[in-house]
Amino acid sequence: MHVYLETDRLTLRRFAESDADDLFALHNDPEVMRYLNGGRPTPREVIVGETLPRFIASGFFAAFEKSSGGFLGWFHLRPGQGNPADEPELGYRLHKAAWGKGYATEGSLALIDKAFEELGARRVYAETMTVNLGSRRVMEKCGLRFVRTFFEEWPEVIDGSDQGEVEYEMWRSEWEARNS
Repeated sequence: MHVYLETDRLTLRRFAESDADDLFALHNDPEVMRYLNGGRPTPREVIVGETLPRFIASGFFAAFEKSSGGFLGWFHLRPGQGNPADEPELGYRLHKAAWGKGYATEGSLALIDKAFEELGARRVYAETMTVNLGSRRVMEKCGLRFVRTFFEEWPEVIDGSDQGEVEYEMWRSEWEARNS
């Protein structure tokens, strides 16, 4: 296993084709997908034929608990669509069993540090639905600060989408001040 990043409790590595079952289970948990697609199931052929190849090709990392080796979910750190390469977007999606245990914060902090220390980022940002309070708390615990609320057109309305999306960010200067 080629490890991309390790924390006290997590191992992150690039996705592989062998991760199809884990990804399928994660993306078919209605609670996990509530703020992403309203909790609708994703067919296995979409996961295997579209989602997994996209994850393998870009900055997505499968996250595993070090002590058990169990699949917890994923993180990503990659430039958002239309954004410069030195402004990566941070994202995460974890199984319900991993919620509330600090894994999202731990993995996110490690990726933020990697972005500024090794990848030359000048800004890291993250976005979520306004109503996704759990994800917003993770962003705040990581030191990202609220920037704006914005509204996008979604193909299908899901519960809470009328309240828009939020963006949080951290600039290199803020990260340096925090780490000095």
